[in-house]
Amino acid sequence: MNVVIAILLLNKNRVFLRYLNYAYLEQSMIDRLKNVKLVRKLVYAVVGALTYPGLALINRLTIIGSEHVKALPKSNVLFVSNHQTYFADVMAFLHIFCAVRWRKKSKLGIPFYLLNPFVNVNFVAAEETMKDNLLTKIFTLAGAITIKRTWRAAGKDIKREVDTNDFSKITEALSKRWVITFPQGTTKPFAPGRKGTAHIIKEMQPIVIPVVISGFWRAFNRKGLRFKKRGTELCVRFKPPLELNYEESLDQILERIMDAIEQSSTYMMRGKHHVLSGPAL
Repeated sequence: MNVVIAILLLNKNRVFLRYLNYAYLEQSMIDRLKNVKLVRKLVYAVVGALTYPGLALINRLTIIGSEHVKALPKSNVLFVSNHQTYFADVMAFLHIFCAVRWRKKSKLGIPFYLLNPFVNVNFVAAEETMKDNLLTKIFTLAGAITIKRTWRAAGKDIKREVDTNDFSKITEALSKRWVITFPQGTTKPFAPGRKGTAHIIKEMQPIVIPVVISGFWRAFNRKGLRFKKRGTELCVRFKPPLELNYEESLDQILERIMDAIEQSSTYMMRGKHHVLSGPAL
């Protein structure tokens, strides 16, 4: 009887190890492919063609502050933004970076830029989100830096130590390319920022471009893959590079970031539900 149990356990362990090995090989292959420039250009062209109508035809995207993107160096540039959907926000950024390189200013225009897209950019995304299905895995090839969230997993609140490997992946990407990150790590408006962004800024001292987006939550569902309301005005507003003192504390740097992307308590108090009516005349 003990021998039978031992054999069953051994077989289960073999199946489990095979699964782990397959998962490792799959992730390793994705990590390699997303760093191949030609692969990323092909992914941008295909995904760009699929997402362009939702941004520029079915809805109307306006770009403000594109002049702050034109003259940036090729590396160590960090875009920090508020977050409204999982994927539509990021795809809008990628379209805009390509379009600006083709001298577009306030609109995407006809997407000729997809013939030779700008791919020198990565974006930070939750690992579990990017492993969700085949489509999200394809999005990963567009340059996702997948990280493990320390505060939430599988829809539940957790407390987990920061993975130093995640930090290294972001700093390595910054040393070579532009990086997009969402300091709040959630699509919930006015959620607190995460100190990881401040850590990266303090360590790498990048050029920090604050970005404020609007309209995406109204136009798309939370994942950003389905339409909620067509004909929505979308806006992506790039602000001038943030002037930072890298010697400040993490809390001070994070406070500056949250204020710049208009997600601080100051901006929350400016919401309509906080505006008091004046006295009757």
